[in-house]
Amino acid sequence: MQNRDETVIDPQVHPLKSLTPAQFMALGGSAVAFVRPIFGAQVTELLSEEGFEPDGLYQLVMSADGTPLMVADTREAVNEWLADRNLGLVALH
Repeated sequence: MQNRDETVIDPQVHPLKSLTPAQFMALGGSAVAFVRPIFGAQVTELLSEEGFEPDGLYQLVMSADGTPLMVADTREAVNEWLADRNLGLVALH
């Protein structure tokens, strides 16, 4: 990959991967979130929380810095929770 100024960038070394937590927060890391589907077994492993059906599909809201914010069983519940917060939601690619 090349920048406009012809500098070659190694695709394995992305500048955002080397940011400190403080630098990331300065970019809005605490104000951006994403939602992804997750199975109950993964929720239990990730959050050390019991009570999730292992094969059940849930919706996980995470801040851009990777901090889990909430888990819901429906997208509607996520939307309701997000309505009360000042978070920007980004699409996950």
